[in-house]
Amino acid sequence: MRKKWICFLCLLLLLCQISGCNRREETENEEAAYQIYCISKDGTAIVSEGFTPENDQGDALVAELVDALTRNPENPEYRRALPDTVTILNYALENNQLFLYFDGNYQKLDRVTEVLCRAAIVRTVCQHPQVDYVSFFVNEQSLLDSNQVPVGLMNAELFIENAGDQINTYNSVTLDLYFANATGDKLVKERDNFNYSSNMSMEKVVVEQLIKGPVSDHAYPCIPAETKILSITTKDGICYVNLDEGFMGQGYDVSEAVPVYSIVNSLLELSNVNKVQILINGETPKVYRESISLETIFERNFDLIETEENE
Repeated sequence: MRKKWICFLCLLLLLCQISGCNRREETENEEAAYQIYCISKDGTAIVSEGFTPENDQGDALVAELVDALTRNPENPEYRRALPDTVTILNYALENNQLFLYFDGNYQKLDRVTEVLCRAAIVRTVCQHPQVDYVSFFVNEQSLLDSNQVPVGLMNAELFIENAGDQINTYNSVTLDLYFANATGDKLVKERDNFNYSSNMSMEKVVVEQLIKGPVSDHAYPCIPAETKILSITTKDGICYVNLDEGFMGQGYDVSEAVPVYSIVNSLLELSNVNKVQILINGETPKVYRESISLETIFERNFDLIETEENE
């Protein structure tokens, strides 16, 4: 009987020690300024360890986070997110977007490992206060998903609920988009279904479709087809649309307000967007086509929408 009690007490002491270690580990993680995301030893989940960098912004902080991703975790039950066979050749932080350049070995990762690796890296570097989105490149080419479609911009939220095979799935959405009317002086609404990669934000889906143009014959394109999306970020209800100089071109024969409010009114159909700021190459030119100030944070323009009475 006494031996049983001794064994029970020893077991209880061991459990208390394990529990204490776990609590200490959780406390350390909570107190750390950053989390470095790793992969569980069995290769099925994302885990993390606390990390306190010496720098708090800019390229110096990026360098510390990237370096931490390439080191083995302290916890023996974790393994580093980036396999030692893959090298990050370079990176560039521009306009709140981080570009990561990998060597060709990245393409040799099996699908599950690649998805977990990508999720861990994106969630780690997006803690950087100046990083809203991340783009992956392999041998200077945009990373492609399993359907040979560019993965595009990624943020941390993309990987919080999405896991494993869900990351590169395609979804269908119904969007209300605004294009030019026949005379080019008003906007008409077009509602249609679109398929999009789950890697892409809804804001980017909207602007991409506006650049592609309408699918029906009662609406007309109004944004120059050569326009490129540099980045799209939504914070506190304001969507910041960063386009290249292609947007400033004459494009189609429409009034000055139509291309601007095609973007604004379409984005404001999304529940998380209340206002829109349009930037060109990361800046706000004073005037768009001689009459509209792009320093404005735009709200919905109902007067520009064509109604049946206008038709």
